[in-house]
Amino acid sequence: MTQEVQLFNFEKAAVRVVTVDGEPWFVAKDLSDALGYAWNGTARISHVPAEWRGVTSVVTPSGVQDMAVLSEQGMYFFLARSDKPVALPMQKWVAGEVLPSIRKTGSYGGTPRELSRLELLQMALEAEQQRVVLLAANQEQAAKIEALQNLFKEGMSPVQFCKGLNGVNVMRLGHYLESKGWFYNESKSGTRWRVASYARDRYMTEHQQQVFPHGQEPFTAYTPILLRKGAIWLHERYLKGELPMKASWDGQFTHDKTERRVA
Repeated sequence: MTQEVQLFNFEKAAVRVVTVDGEPWFVAKDLSDALGYAWNGTARISHVPAEWRGVTSVVTPSGVQDMAVLSEQGMYFFLARSDKPVALPMQKWVAGEVLPSIRKTGSYGGTPRELSRLELLQMALEAEQQRVVLLAANQEQAAKIEALQNLFKEGMSPVQFCKGLNGVNVMRLGHYLESKGWFYNESKSGTRWRVASYARDRYMTEHQQQVFPHGQEPFTAYTPILLRKGAIWLHERYLKGELPMKASWDGQFTHDKTERRVA
């Protein structure tokens, strides 16, 4: 079933909102365009929890199309985790203009009506709750950025970067990255990691140098080097508890040795 579309303009960007079961859902491509991201399909919103994203049929000038959409929670999640300067003004615009406009009519295409005092109080409460959520999300994002600035230096290998993360078992890191398609082992008799095509120039690169061992044929040695986007990816997985961890890990996610507590 196709959904009725309501159009809102943020600066020069048009953002479409549809109603699904009485709730507003935002066209993900429009949010992405408004932030200045290149739309790459649903991969752009893959980090948004599954229950806050979906696909629905939308009427467009070229006909009915299935489009990726985000719920109200998903929209805030997507904006709060953006590093674009326009993200915060856009959050305020949605909270201050878009959602009040939608709620004033009660539904899309509905007849405007006066809101009761109870409804106004409820809207104010919801706006304040959302402000607190956004503040917490922005503070969390700022803490992550600060952590990365302290941790990541250009030219680092994944092992060097992860040595700064409390509890990571760097001896198992290579096999973990191999399972994620970042590494492959070019050696048949030992372990000699190379950067796989999936991660090359996206998350990692390689440094190479000629080695001249005494009495043996010279060869080229490759060192996997982490790019900033790769460091962000690893740090996110660390905070989610997905990296291989030491058995002696104290359970604290931190990069500051002075803050670590031994269990």
